[in-house]
Amino acid sequence: MNQTKYIFVTGGVTSSLGKGIIAASLAKLLQGRGYRTTIQKFDPYINVDPGTLNPYEHGECYVTDDGAETDLDLGHYERFLNVPTSQANNVTTGRVYLSVIEKERRGEFLGKTVQVVPHITNEIKDRMQLLGKSGDYDIVITEIGGTVGDIESLPYIESVRQLVWELGENNGIVIHLTLVPYLAAAGELKTKPTQHSVKTLMESGIKADILVCRTEHELSQELRQKLALFCNVKKEAVIQSIDASTIYEVPNLMLEEGLDVVALKKLDLPKKASPDLKNWNTFLKRLKSPKQTVNIGLVGKYVEMQDCYKSILEAFIHAGAANETKVNVISIHSEHINADNVEEKLGSLDGVLVAPGFGERGIEGKIEAVRFVRENNIPFFGICLGMQMSVIEYSRNILGYAEANSTEMNDKTSHPVVSLMEEQKNVTDKGGTMRLGAWKCDIKPDTLAYKIYGEKTISERHRHRYEYNNKYADELQKAGLKASGVNPDTGLVEIVELENHPFFIGVQYHPEYKSTVANPHPIFVNFVAAAVNAHKKQ
Repeated sequence: MNQTKYIFVTGGVTSSLGKGIIAASLAKLLQGRGYRTTIQKFDPYINVDPGTLNPYEHGECYVTDDGAETDLDLGHYERFLNVPTSQANNVTTGRVYLSVIEKERRGEFLGKTVQVVPHITNEIKDRMQLLGKSGDYDIVITEIGGTVGDIESLPYIESVRQLVWELGENNGIVIHLTLVPYLAAAGELKTKPTQHSVKTLMESGIKADILVCRTEHELSQELRQKLALFCNVKKEAVIQSIDASTIYEVPNLMLEEGLDVVALKKLDLPKKASPDLKNWNTFLKRLKSPKQTVNIGLVGKYVEMQDCYKSILEAFIHAGAANETKVNVISIHSEHINADNVEEKLGSLDGVLVAPGFGERGIEGKIEAVRFVRENNIPFFGICLGMQMSVIEYSRNILGYAEANSTEMNDKTSHPVVSLMEEQKNVTDKGGTMRLGAWKCDIKPDTLAYKIYGEKTISERHRHRYEYNNKYADELQKAGLKASGVNPDTGLVEIVELENHPFFIGVQYHPEYKSTVANPHPIFVNFVAAAVNAHKKQ
């Protein structure tokens, strides 16, 4: 293909309809037909990136190989496509305005009055085409965050209008995701919210080429015809997106509805062969027909909102399918764990994952959870802060350093077994200043980590500021907490594990970010297998 084609996905009526899942599902189908496809997300909030956002605000912060702190939808893109994303795949209003203001300060606008149109919209359009101009992709799908009609989204909608016009016929199309609600009192589906949403989009100069209608009930042919007539689209371009038991069913549902075929027709592209979803459907079959069930506790401080641990929950789905096991994830708030109730909360579980996080709140509960599973031979997996809590717990209860702590929680501790790297000590800006992105790790032979990975050197993604303090490495090693993975360039410990335990591993990085349908992460796969063994012994 000589020219990259563009698909823009907008949303209407309400948020949380699943634009990211629809975008990822369409990309999966186009990829299955042989098209090089990628997805990017444009977020309307003014933060430069979600790295400084509390997880309760926007769910988890997803990190790419190149160290970008991004929207959690990029995790869906990678899990569906099994292709890494980058900084270019996620843009916020904050980043756009920051770039334009920096150009203005450098005098690049030659004294012109800087305005939303054309300066902000030009910046947005440039970023929308960045991946397309790389030559690596045939089709770029761009998801526009927010809902049509939002003040924050207006510059993006205007940019889409301009870009579709500039690209010319058959080179750019708009998919509008909307809601067709069911009114129980009337006993029928209502199209009026969709009509209003499409009208709002048209007031901005954009005609929807395809309607994807989220619904709890089947859309009748009459309803589809009505939507086509009043929303000015072809009937074949009215696509039903009915509720599914798992997001991983959506590509098949979109294939049945012909979303990919309609999109290719409007882009004047050949259908090529039908999408090859053999491996995808094998995964789905294993996911929906498990042979056993395990209960795994997720100990964290943001458990009230599931999106805070989205990648971890999805990694358990991948690992569960790989083990033909249903993983029941039981969320346990670390603030509510103490020595008196820890057995009641964790004693019946087949495994416990202590989750990542920041700040002092809830860490004593995490430490108590680590102690209990260590002493009771319950499979343990600690991620980032969870790994650090395992180091603190071992230092307190085995080395006898009662005050052992992280300087993040107590900078006056007499035993800072977790502390800041020297280069982090003078950092004042919080955004984008942690150890971020892909870092190498050398794994020692004859360790659990080596058994899991089967490789001497791996690369994993990081997002943290505090590190295992190597001053305590010899003591911890002699006492039985082995450092089985170390960064070859910095000497920083990446993995700790215990011998003579069914499964006990803590990692400084975030393995959940790299788990995909095609490649479930090996630590999660082995952790679930250990939980299955623990369950059988009960």
